[in-house]
Amino acid sequence: MRKLLLILALTFACKKPPEPAKSNVTVGATLPLTGAEARIGGFYKEGYELAFEQQSAKGGLSLGGKLVPVTLVLQDDTSTQATAVALADQLINSAKVDALLGTYSSHLVEAQSAIAEENRIPYVNGGGGASEIYQRNYKYLFGLMAPVELLGEALMGWIDDQQSQNKLPKPARISLVWENTAHGKDFRKGVTAFAAKHKGQYEVVVDESFELSAKDFSALLNKVKASNADIFLADAHLPDYITMHRQYVTAGLCHKVISYGARGSEKQAAEALGQKNVEYVLSAVWWNQQLGTKGLTKAFVDAFQARYKRAPEWYQALAYETARALFTAMEQAGTADKEKVREKLASFSGDSILPEGKLSFPSAQGQQAHYAFVVQQNQPDGTSPIVWPKAVANAPGVAPNPDCAAAQ
Repeated sequence: MRKLLLILALTFACKKPPEPAKSNVTVGATLPLTGAEARIGGFYKEGYELAFEQQSAKGGLSLGGKLVPVTLVLQDDTSTQATAVALADQLINSAKVDALLGTYSSHLVEAQSAIAEENRIPYVNGGGGASEIYQRNYKYLFGLMAPVELLGEALMGWIDDQQSQNKLPKPARISLVWENTAHGKDFRKGVTAFAAKHKGQYEVVVDESFELSAKDFSALLNKVKASNADIFLADAHLPDYITMHRQYVTAGLCHKVISYGARGSEKQAAEALGQKNVEYVLSAVWWNQQLGTKGLTKAFVDAFQARYKRAPEWYQALAYETARALFTAMEQAGTADKEKVREKLASFSGDSILPEGKLSFPSAQGQQAHYAFVVQQNQPDGTSPIVWPKAVANAPGVAPNPDCAAAQ
C-alpha cells in the first residue's frame, strides 16, 4: 500500500500542470515599410490592420468559449533579408509571439520562414508566391499566394484566346524578361511551359533575366527591340516595372501585347508614367475588387472603402485574408497553442475572398494555396476590367494594342 501511494505521489508530482488560459494572443509580423518595397509594404499593413480592427470589434478571438484580445506587433524589415530574419527571431524569442504573419516579397518570405520553422511557430503569409519557398517540406509554413507559375499561365491563356480569334499572329514571337529571383523563374516557367505545349503557336525570341532594383534596363530593352517580337512579357516588382516601362516608352518600343506580370494597374504607376503610357498593359493578379459583389468579398471591399476612403488592391486583400485565415485556425483550435494551430492550418478548408471563394493549404503543394489568377487590362478611361478567365471576365480585352498596331 505504501509503495502504491509512493507511485501515485510521484505520478502527480511529475505531471505537468495545465497551462493557464491566455489573457491575450499576440501575433508578430514584419513588413517592408521602408526601402525598395515600402509602398507595397504599406498596402499590406493596411490589410493587416483592418483584419485586427475587425477582430477586436468582436471582442477578440473566441478560444474555448472565451473571448481573448488579439494584438499585432508589427516591425519594419526595411526590405532586406537580414533584417527580416533578425526581427522574426526577436518576435519569436523575445516578444514571445504566438504566431507570425509573413512579410512581403518572395525573397524575404523565403529567408524569414526558415526562422519560423526552426522555432516551430505557425507562419502564415500572403506575400511570397514563388513555389521554391514551399518545396522545403516545412510544416509551419502556409502561403495564400498561388504560385507565380500560374500567373504566367493565366496571361498566356488570354493571349491564346486572342490568337484563336486571329487577333494575334501565329506563331507569335515573345520577348520574355524576368527578375533573377525564384519569383521571376516561376514566371518564366509558366510562360515557356505554355508555349511548349502549343507548338507552332509561340516562339520565345528573347529569354533574359535582370537584377532587382536595377536603374538602367537599356541593354535589355535593346535586345527586346532587336528581336522584332509581337509580345513583351516581363516579370517585375513595382519599382522595376516603373523604371523599365519609362525606359521602354522612351526607347519607342511598342508591342501587340505588353505585360509586367502582376504589375500594371497600380495608381502609382499611372501617376509616375502618365495614364496614356500604361494603356492596354495586361496584368494577372491574385485578387481584384471587381470580384466583390457578394458575400465575404463584398464585406471586405465595403469595410476597406469605409476605413481608407478608396478601393483595395490585391495587396491589401491578400494581407487581410492572411490574418483572417490565422484567426479562423486559432478559433477552430480553441487555443493559441502553436502545434494545435498548425494542425488546423494544415487541414484548413473554408470560405474565402480569394477568386474561387475557397481557401486551403494542400500538402501536395507544400501548403501553398492554388487558385486561378484574374487577368486585367488597363483601358484609356483609367479602368482595368477583368478580361480572363471568361467565367469572371467583365470585358473582352483589346488585342492588338491599338496605340501601336500601325507600327508593328
